[in-house]
Amino acid sequence: MPTYRDILRINEQYATDNSKEDSSVKILLLHFSNMDSGELLMHLDEEMPEMLYKDFLYAVDRYIIHNIPVQHIVGYEYFFGYKFIVNGDVLIPRFETEELVANLLMLYDDVFNGKKVEVVDVGTGSGCLAVTLDVEEQNMHVTATDISLKALEVAKENNKVLKGNVTFLQGDMLEPLKGKRYDILVSNPPYIPNDEFVEDLVKVNEPHIALFGGEDGLDFYRQIIEGAKEHLNNQFIIAFEHAFNKAKQLRKIIEEHFSDVEIIQKKDMQGKDRMTFVVKK
Repeated sequence: MPTYRDILRINEQYATDNSKEDSSVKILLLHFSNMDSGELLMHLDEEMPEMLYKDFLYAVDRYIIHNIPVQHIVGYEYFFGYKFIVNGDVLIPRFETEELVANLLMLYDDVFNGKKVEVVDVGTGSGCLAVTLDVEEQNMHVTATDISLKALEVAKENNKVLKGNVTFLQGDMLEPLKGKRYDILVSNPPYIPNDEFVEDLVKVNEPHIALFGGEDGLDFYRQIIEGAKEHLNNQFIIAFEHAFNKAKQLRKIIEEHFSDVEIIQKKDMQGKDRMTFVVKK
């Protein structure tokens, strides 16, 4: 049997030759070897057990030849240090969304100074935003909505596994929030314009209902912003992730509906305009 070192080298090249991410091969190798990165480093020159090797090769072909996301093969993705279950019913959590969480937690400290607050995550998907906020900040009582019952099943399971206390409501955007008010509204809604090119790995495997946001990609932001006031307390934060090229348009939509707020727009670690916060102190 080949060593872990040879397996990694050969299959990383296989991925590169087929225009796939070589880093995904390492994720698969770690998963099927039941090791973390440090353990793999110490065992690189050992042979991989035959059965594990066969399972690994099958997974590599599913990723490279059949275009199945690595996260769907292994069944999870890490987000903010937590292991979230994912499948074809939810979007795979992205690194940029971790930055939204980090910035929102800092802004919460500044605006609410550690007070107990009611938070709602609109369009929760896997629950990565809602559950992470809930387990990271004990003074946040979090509610999460989604139109998809299948997505909510995934989010509820993540909430259970990660020992969160999130309340889940099924319905379209703000519809299930009638009569309820919150201190923080956070959302990472679908924001890809309907006619924009999306690579097959995403388009074929991830739910379209969670990807596309109308002709300009801003339909769901308009819907949330137009209806937000009746669900917000006097002091509030609205937090959005959005496409890097929509910051100016989103600011204009916000200014059409809110006149006495601070609008904070932040770049992600790649220098792209990715987050917008609306603050009323």
